[in-house]
Amino acid sequence: MSETLRDPVVRAASEVVGGPRGRYAAARELPWILTAALLSALTAVTAGLAMLLRAPCLRTGFTGDTQFWSACYADLPTAYRDANLKAGVAAYLQGGPDAPATGQPPLTGLVLTAVASLGPDDGNLRTRAAWYFALWSVLITLLLLAIVWLVASSAARPFSAAHVALSPVVVLAAFISADLLGVALASAGMWAWSRRNPTLAGVLLGLAIGARSYPVLVVVAIALLCVRTGRLRELGRLVGYAALTFGALLSGLWLLNRDAAASPYLGWASASAGYGSPWLLPQLAGHPLPAGAVTALAVVGWLVAVVVGAVLALTSARRPTVAELSLVMVGLVLVTGKSFTVQSSVWLLPLVAWCALQWRDHLVWAGAEALNFVAVWLTIAATTVPDRGMPAPWYAFFSMLRVVGVLWLVAVVWLRARERRGRGAAEHDDLAGPMSGVEDRLIVRFS
Repeated sequence: MSETLRDPVVRAASEVVGGPRGRYAAARELPWILTAALLSALTAVTAGLAMLLRAPCLRTGFTGDTQFWSACYADLPTAYRDANLKAGVAAYLQGGPDAPATGQPPLTGLVLTAVASLGPDDGNLRTRAAWYFALWSVLITLLLLAIVWLVASSAARPFSAAHVALSPVVVLAAFISADLLGVALASAGMWAWSRRNPTLAGVLLGLAIGARSYPVLVVVAIALLCVRTGRLRELGRLVGYAALTFGALLSGLWLLNRDAAASPYLGWASASAGYGSPWLLPQLAGHPLPAGAVTALAVVGWLVAVVVGAVLALTSARRPTVAELSLVMVGLVLVTGKSFTVQSSVWLLPLVAWCALQWRDHLVWAGAEALNFVAVWLTIAATTVPDRGMPAPWYAFFSMLRVVGVLWLVAVVWLRARERRGRGAAEHDDLAGPMSGVEDRLIVRFS
């Protein structure tokens, strides 16, 4: 594969299968479908390692302090126990005192509740929670496979999908929560846009926004590049169908269960700084910021991300790709948010793949993620056994190291996007869709 010539990490890793391709070997690439099939098998290995990591918690039913000392904690079984998910979809939609209280965006809350109905009704609560995690593990593996196939089928270099299939971040974070549902829908929306289908892309991205908030930035990235290329008609269809889909989803749930529709967003607005956020540092030092101040800082983070994205999209000599622009904005929102949960790192995986970053940069980021992964569980465990857990100053160091790891990705992508490769010309963009081959109409120059 040509990746062994381009990427030194891949070239070194290829030694286990005979070494890199020779200088005079044929340059023929595998068809994308064969590459996707190979990566699907490797994805199963990655998913297996993620499950092996959770083995101690499966034995204890995800209860007690073991889940923190063994670093096998997952939100999914905790939500099953604490949110009354077994009450069912009907109770979730109709509301009332016995309705599930997921605290998740509308579509995620609905799917969380629907999956709970597939588990067994007998057995104790701990056993049913373990079953719930097992069902979600199957679903998450299928979502991972879908993302791998979406990337491989649209990327100029299909093997770029290995950034999803083989990422250490998948092992650590993908099986903690239902975040991958929103990631898969956002990836499908970007794939549909690459296939020049703005209507389908809008519907899928609208659903993705109903599952996670960050796909709004993907829509903004496409919008900025459409402004640069003058593809406003396609942009109108994309934004219109995305807004219509999300609006129908939210308003429909609002009519049935106002609390389920509003609580995730109201809860975010009133929440204080959480784990992973830089705004938690004053609290660790004994001087917590008021919730209102943290909300204002998070909103400013979104605004800064959009402004930075606009500067990159409209002033670069070489038109950035959709994935590059999305990664820069999503990365900035992650590191300035009210919380930067362990599992939210999976938002970046398909963007890293579509950007075709070198594995060196991926592993720098993944290394910071791994250190923070251990640190956060030891810090939570310290609330019950202080002399065994991690002190707050060390947690602050590792959480900020993770922020630096994400900013490293942002910086690498920013610098690459700002390279002058043919003034005004666009580099090949796997996700350009209707913008493919279109000349720029608007480029802002600062004198």
